Amino acid sequence: MATPNSALRAVRMGLLMSQDDFARAVREAGIRAGQPNDANKRLVQRWESGTTTAPRAVYARALEAVTGLPIDALGFDGIVIARVTDTGPAGDSEPSSPGTSPTARATPAAMPHNAPATAHRNYSGVWLSRYEYYSSSRDATHTGLHYVVILQHGDRLTVRSLPGSSDSPLTIDLHVDGHVVTGTWTEQTAADGYYRGARYHGAVQLLVEPTGRRMAGKWVGFGKDFDINTGPWTLTFEDASTTKATLASYDRKPAADS
Repeated sequence: MATPNSALRAVRMGLLMSQDDFARAVREAGIRAGQPNDANKRLVQRWESGTTTAPRAVYARALEAVTGLPIDALGFDGIVIARVTDTGPAGDSEPSSPGTSPTARATPAAMPHNAPATAHRNYSGVWLSRYEYYSSSRDATHTGLHYVVILQHGDRLTVRSLPGSSDSPLTIDLHVDGHVVTGTWTEQTAADGYYRGARYHGAVQLLVEPTGRRMAGKWVGFGKDFDINTGPWTLTFEDASTTKATLASYDRKPAADS
């Protein structure tokens, strides 16, 4: 008897999508990536029932784009796909395990020294997101910290926070143009937190440092008093692996001094 894929179903429901909505999103993700697919409600049902345990690569890439999660975190068995960038496929390095020292972890693929400015590295992996914002009602500057998973599909990056890293889920959708990364962000604040479940969103632009291990720039967004705010935002590379074990090791709140 097939084992239901409860992980995929939970992710879909967390996105507030019906099976029809989810299938449509998978098709649209394929079109955006230049790899059309024929996802439909029946296929989603087969995935969730466990009847189909290994989606083809064209579906796997679209599923990653829609959910913002690596395919091996979506409840499928034995799926490995190549994330191709201008410098070659990702995932060539050995995945690090929990407890591996930072110096021993795999690093993003480096650009050749003679690569054109538009070529970009493979940024897939776990990163630490850190931004600062000023709270006028509390008259103080605060810091938002999340461990996030970045998945790269061509020149697009999907960024999703790990659930245990913060009570306020964060999503970022980015476009890479050489060393410039531009996109939009959305954060759903905690229902029992200071901002009482308010949803904030805005734009962000970052510059990638030459090492490829850090992106730094500014965010812009609206405040609760209908004003436009801005502040610094950085993404710092932690681990190139996106295996279940690695994601589990980062599914926690970052230290305040990170």
